[in-house]
Amino acid sequence: MNVLAEEVITDSDAEQMLEKRAKETELKYEQKNALEILRKFVKVEHEKIKILVEELKKIERLRDRQIVAIANFLPQDKEDLKAVLHKEYTSFTPEEIEKILETVKRTI
Repeated sequence: MNVLAEEVITDSDAEQMLEKRAKETELKYEQKNALEILRKFVKVEHEKIKILVEELKKIERLRDRQIVAIANFLPQDKEDLKAVLHKEYTSFTPEEIEKILETVKRTI
């Protein structure tokens, strides 16, 4: 099997994809397990996550990988955001950090 493309997606997107595939055909063991876990942990509506991702994309310094991590974990304060962004946290200005947190709270 060759990998043709790779894309980082949110947990919400993965859940939607697996739900769709489950309607079309029977899922493999790993897919069933993944869907079960996603159903337990994805608590925000898919549309809200899509809006959040679009809003976060407007913050220029955020990369796709960081946007997806923020959308998956939905940090509520600076400590949560620091845990999500790891090393990159210090490269953001306090204003950018506040903008990220404000965007999450406003959207979700």
